Amino acid sequence: MADFYITNEYWFAAIQLILAMFGVGATLTGGDFRDVARGPKPVTIGTLVQLVVIPLSALVFISTLGLMGGIAVSIALIAAIPGGASSNFFTYFARGNFALSICITAITTLACLFSTPIILEMLIGDYMPADFVMPRLLIMREIALTLLIPLSLGMLYLYLFPQSAVHLSKWCIRGSLLGIGLIVVGSGMAGRIDIEAFGLNNALIIVYLTLLFAIIGWFSGRLTGLNRADCSAIEMEVVVRNVNLGILIKATLFPAAALQTAALGDTVLFALLLYGGLQMLIAAGLIALGRRSAAAYSAR
Repeated sequence: MADFYITNEYWFAAIQLILAMFGVGATLTGGDFRDVARGPKPVTIGTLVQLVVIPLSALVFISTLGLMGGIAVSIALIAAIPGGASSNFFTYFARGNFALSICITAITTLACLFSTPIILEMLIGDYMPADFVMPRLLIMREIALTLLIPLSLGMLYLYLFPQSAVHLSKWCIRGSLLGIGLIVVGSGMAGRIDIEAFGLNNALIIVYLTLLFAIIGWFSGRLTGLNRADCSAIEMEVVVRNVNLGILIKATLFPAAALQTAALGDTVLFALLLYGGLQMLIAAGLIALGRRSAAAYSAR
C-alpha cells in the first residue's frame, strides 16, 4: 500500500480535487453571479482579501519569524491557494451568504490560475534549491484541468439535471473527503507523516498562522461595514482554504518518489494536513457563532 501510494500520490490528489470542484459546480448557477454583481462590494472585498491581504500577511509572517525551508514553503503554499469547496457548505451551515461564498470561491479559483504561481514565486523563490525552476505552466495546467473544468461540468450538470444536482454534489464532496483520508493513510503507512520530524515549533507556527487568517477573516467584513451574512461568508472563505489543491501542487512540485526533495515535501504535506484539521475546528466555531447571531437577529 505504501509503495502504491508513493507511486500514485498525484492521482490520489487529483481525483479527490476533481470530485470537490464538480460538487461545488453542481450548486452554482449564472444567477448566483448576477445577484452578487448587483452589489459588488462584498465580493470585491472578499476577493481582495484572498488575493492580496492573505499573501502579504504570509510574507510578513515569514519575514518576521525568519522562517526558511519547508515551513516557509508550507506557509507560502497555504497562502497561495484559494478558498476550498467546504467553505461554501460551512457558510450555509453558519447561515451566511451562500451565494456570495460560492462566487468568491469561483472567482478566486479562476484567479488562482495566474495568482498561485506568482504568489509562490514572490514568497518562496529564495528558499527553493538553486537549480529549481517554478513549473508555472504545469501548475496553471493542473489548476485548469482539476479545478476549472470540473467546476464548469458541475454547473452544466446542475443546468441539465437540477433535481439530482444537490444530492450528487453532497456525494462528490464526501468522495473528496474520503480521498483526503486515503492520502493521510497512505502517507502515514509510507512513514511520511512524522510529528517528531516536523517538530513542535513548526506545528505551533501553523497554529499561529491559522489564528492569523481567522482574525483577518473576522475583521475584513466588519471593518468595511458589511452585514452579518456577508461577513460570515468572507470569514469562511479566508479560513477554509483549498487544501486539496495544495496537496496536488505539493505532489507536482515535490513528488513522493523524488528523493532529493522528499524531506521538504514531507514537511509541506504535514503542514497542509495540519492546517486542514485546524481550519475545520475554526470553521466549527464560526458556524456556532453564525447560527447564534442569525437566531438573535431573527428574534428582534
